[in-house]
Amino acid sequence: MLHLITESSKYVMILLFMIYTYYSFAVLRITNGTRRRRIYKSQTTCMFLIHLDAFIVLFAAQKEIKILIFYAAQVAFILFLFLIYRVIYKKAARLVVNHMCMLMIIGFIILTRLDFDSALKQFEIAVLASVVTIFVPLLVRKLKFLRKFTWAYCAIGILALGVVLVLGQMSGGAYLSFTIAGITFQPSEFVKILFVFYVACMFNQSTDFKQVCITTAAAAVHVLILVVSTDLGAALIFFVTYIIMLYAATKKPGYFFGGMGVGCLAAVAAAKLFSHVRVRVSAWLDPFANISGSGWQVAQSLFAIGTGGWFGLGLYQGLPEKIPVGSSDFVFAAIVEEMGEIFGICIILVCLSCFLMFLNIAMQLKDQFYRLIALGLGSVYGIQVFLNIGGVIKCIPSTGLTLPLISYGGSSIFCTIFMFAIIQGLYILRQDEGEADEQNRKKPDRRPRNTGSGRLSDQKKEQKKTKESGNRKKTGRGKSGFDRQDEIEEIW
Repeated sequence: MLHLITESSKYVMILLFMIYTYYSFAVLRITNGTRRRRIYKSQTTCMFLIHLDAFIVLFAAQKEIKILIFYAAQVAFILFLFLIYRVIYKKAARLVVNHMCMLMIIGFIILTRLDFDSALKQFEIAVLASVVTIFVPLLVRKLKFLRKFTWAYCAIGILALGVVLVLGQMSGGAYLSFTIAGITFQPSEFVKILFVFYVACMFNQSTDFKQVCITTAAAAVHVLILVVSTDLGAALIFFVTYIIMLYAATKKPGYFFGGMGVGCLAAVAAAKLFSHVRVRVSAWLDPFANISGSGWQVAQSLFAIGTGGWFGLGLYQGLPEKIPVGSSDFVFAAIVEEMGEIFGICIILVCLSCFLMFLNIAMQLKDQFYRLIALGLGSVYGIQVFLNIGGVIKCIPSTGLTLPLISYGGSSIFCTIFMFAIIQGLYILRQDEGEADEQNRKKPDRRPRNTGSGRLSDQKKEQKKTKESGNRKKTGRGKSGFDRQDEIEEIW
């Protein structure tokens, strides 16, 4: 009976997710507000049906009441998010809200399948992050002095990364986090946001050569600390994000291509200097050459994806627990094995839709500071998704990064929700700018218009002024103060 439920449910989930993904791009072509709202409601319906379908299978497999309680708590949480972004923030980007909820739901489903305790912790942190960030869109919209803390952003970021370097715990060959009172923090996730704000502040002030050099030096300090900590995945995100923001601010291709050239040289140097980087590169080139050693992770990931096929094996029908770090770094492989490659492609397209929305918001903002923030946060998100999925499918060497909103990781999901809240604030700010422009266009033109009689009167005045000027020349008198004042008023 369980096998029958699982087989039927996987096709239902794939179909619903395909519909959801199609609407994600179809809505971008629609300008009618009523039709857009109808599409958003259809997306929401697909989302809840996927959630319900998956948890029916999870409950049928485990037969524990805690699964139903957990499901009800998740539904309440999603409704809470909708309440915030549809009632309190009526101008919020509905598509971004839907994507954030959809990706979190997928994460809750696969984590519940792999490890209920991990899923519960992930859910608790997601709820905490959502509560903490309730007022973030409002603060972004109202607080105009955020651009004044330039060096505070830089100092806090460098200090946080330095603490990890000194007190951090080794994980996967890198110093990533430290623990306080039983709570583990990964500061690089938080510093990504501070770093984007710092760069936006600097380039909002000036983009001359001196300013670029100062900003580049401070950005290099961030990257070098991460390199010394051997957290090369995060270092790559910081580096590429900075290059993109630098090019967007200066519009100089030389900076972009020069920066990418330096990045390529740094990648070659890292492969020479760090042993765990060489291991990952060799595993990427041929994971089956040392399948029981360095190639184990990538090989198991490829086996899982190949075994799942287009439609997947169904929940509890595969072996995702055999994938190393299958709940965090390689969660995409675990999803594809049981939910199918079509489902995985839909995840990639939804992430791409998020990235395009961030870029669209950045391009339409008028303020350079806010535009760079939206571009920077969008770059951080897009690069991390690419590095994670690219490493899982053997497109690039594995970098040890999480898949935002899906992978298990408290700092990751907290900071990603925070980033999405900032983006919502920028989107609302853009809506305000659009309304202000519309009001300015609708204001009546109060300037006096020249009529035919007015032009005739002006001609007479001009003739009179010319005649008076000739009389003055004849009499040798200049303009008096009153004459000059009359001329000023006449011109005005």
